[in-house]
Amino acid sequence: MPNNQTKALAHGAMMIALFGVIMLIILYVPLLSLIATIFAPLPIAWYSANYNRTMSIFVALLACVITFIFGGLLVIPAALIFSAMGLVIGINIQLKKSKLFLLMTTGLTMLLAFAVLYVVSLQLFGIDFIKDSIEFTRTSYDSYLELTKTLTGQTPPVKMEDLELMFAMIESTIPAAVTLGAFGFAFLIISVNLPILKRLKVDVPKFSAFKDLRMPKSILWYYLIVLTINLFVRPEIGTTLYVIILNFSMILWVLLTIQGLSFIHYFLDKKFKLSNFVKVLVTIMAIPIYSFVILIGIFDLGFNIRSLVKDKIQK
Repeated sequence: MPNNQTKALAHGAMMIALFGVIMLIILYVPLLSLIATIFAPLPIAWYSANYNRTMSIFVALLACVITFIFGGLLVIPAALIFSAMGLVIGINIQLKKSKLFLLMTTGLTMLLAFAVLYVVSLQLFGIDFIKDSIEFTRTSYDSYLELTKTLTGQTPPVKMEDLELMFAMIESTIPAAVTLGAFGFAFLIISVNLPILKRLKVDVPKFSAFKDLRMPKSILWYYLIVLTINLFVRPEIGTTLYVIILNFSMILWVLLTIQGLSFIHYFLDKKFKLSNFVKVLVTIMAIPIYSFVILIGIFDLGFNIRSLVKDKIQK
């Protein structure tokens, strides 16, 4: 038992040091910060996957404290987010959860951490970094238009009404964008770090093949409800209902697009036995026609066209 405790403490100290180094790289080395961000949860994830929950939480908190001592207040938000993500990844691996469950909990953790940091920033410091980002984008675009007018002597063919509508749309879709961004980033982190953890002799879960992906059929009901509201209620731009429906629509479009792409992969695999490289190329080519891909996703979920394709190919 003493040997195990000594080992846990030694590994904890190593992971705290490694986590601190990664955080300092994110803060002080711009060229490497993006890469370091992807690997930031790894030390805490490895420790949490190998040791009990109490020790893991203690190590994660201590890592944040050490990072604060050396990096200051600026690094605390990132340290809290990545340590929390590492904890969730490691604990779920230890509990033998599926990779999909791992993705969902990691994405939700990042989303929750972002929301907490946003509220703290707004309430304690009076900083609304989302609103400030939109204003910065608006100012930058106005500067670009002015520069274009100065250089060419012509006013860019852009109506102010269209610009205002575009920025209003951006502001309205922030919840969906943040949600999709959180889960997308969680997927990236899991995809990169789980193979590394596997090399470090951690038993990690696997995703099923993308071609076998099946979204819950309830998505179709949500999509039908949203579509019905859009067609018959037609909420006014700027209203709460409009914002809710718009954000739900964006998320559902993405999910149905993924489902449609999954069916395309299934069809290409069953019919032509194509390589993964060709499937990736087809996926990239399908993105511009996402409306058609969404339709495929709807049919795949609603009518189980995979079984029809399978029967036809077998014949």
